[in-house]
Amino acid sequence: MQDCTLVVLGAGSSSRFEHKAKKQWLRIEDIPLWLLTTNRLKKYADFKKIIVVGHKDEINYMKNYSNQLEFVEGGDSRQESMSNALNVVDSKFVMVTDVARCCVPQDVINELFENKDNADCIVPVLSVSDTVVYQDETINRDDVKLIQTPQLSNTDVLKEALKTSTEFTDDSSAIKISGGTVFYTKGSIKSSKLTFGDELNNLDCLDKPSNDCFNGTGYDIHPFEDGKQMVLGGVKIDSPFGFKAHSDGDVLIHSVIDAILGSIGAGDIGEFFPDTDQKYKNADSTKMLESIVKFTTNVGYELINVDITIIAQVPKINPYKDQIKTVMANLLGLPKYKVNIKATTAEKLGFIGRCEGVAVQSSATTKFYNWKENK
Repeated sequence: MQDCTLVVLGAGSSSRFEHKAKKQWLRIEDIPLWLLTTNRLKKYADFKKIIVVGHKDEINYMKNYSNQLEFVEGGDSRQESMSNALNVVDSKFVMVTDVARCCVPQDVINELFENKDNADCIVPVLSVSDTVVYQDETINRDDVKLIQTPQLSNTDVLKEALKTSTEFTDDSSAIKISGGTVFYTKGSIKSSKLTFGDELNNLDCLDKPSNDCFNGTGYDIHPFEDGKQMVLGGVKIDSPFGFKAHSDGDVLIHSVIDAILGSIGAGDIGEFFPDTDQKYKNADSTKMLESIVKFTTNVGYELINVDITIIAQVPKINPYKDQIKTVMANLLGLPKYKVNIKATTAEKLGFIGRCEGVAVQSSATTKFYNWKENK
């Protein structure tokens, strides 16, 4: 076993990536890119520990994919994410890579380990073959190197180098500035970094996403509360009572949220918006739904359709069905014909039949975002 920890950085916002889904969540068949990158490197060496750094909003969802990896919450910058990861590194060496370097060949990793004692940081680089101009002056291209990851560092040296407010885009820069030594090894054109999205055309290690579809169901029920505005599907309903709840009580939206989360295997509404948290007191459920739709897109899914059944003795739903459908379609980013709403009564039976509340049952269908078709 190598006395080395592998750190895979996947907490970024993908702000420069020109696709709807975040790059770390693009599916390769049914595997997210962050896991593909991790598994690929895992095959190349017997690491003491493997750490995946994820975005704070996605770290719990990441844990669904593996029980063998250690997950660490990332920060607002690469450096903060690195520092969080290094807090749990106890090996002599640490190898750090970006999720976006998904096709690194084994010989690059072998070179790093073979030279691990030559400097504080071992870095794969590419030479430049084109003429290089810097600030309108042609410079010697032999003096220019394209830095890649993974980089292999002495853990203690890297920890010390990152104790600064200066932001660095890679580990070797931090180590060099702090007085450490850097040794360059041969990189690979196959280790190209996925940044903007057009690089997908040249990454031949990536298969297209699976065309599987996923279905989830949601159910919610709320009692009435006198004197409160009733909101159903984001629409204000003319009624002397609303819904008793921690938030605004929009039982329809809560049901749809659970259906969407169910379809992508992400738990339930209470895990995202706990009713023990005061910041969700009287919260606008449309904002909650917008947040879940964004999360669903970020982690690599597209919503196909939703089907909603409202069970209510009162109020009468039919006068509002079309308006609710329009609002929900806009919130979900779907054409109106992909949002179906049905309304029924409880035939005067039970809690709902006694006009004490309303229940909603929903179904949502999703699929993986197809980055092959959306280049």
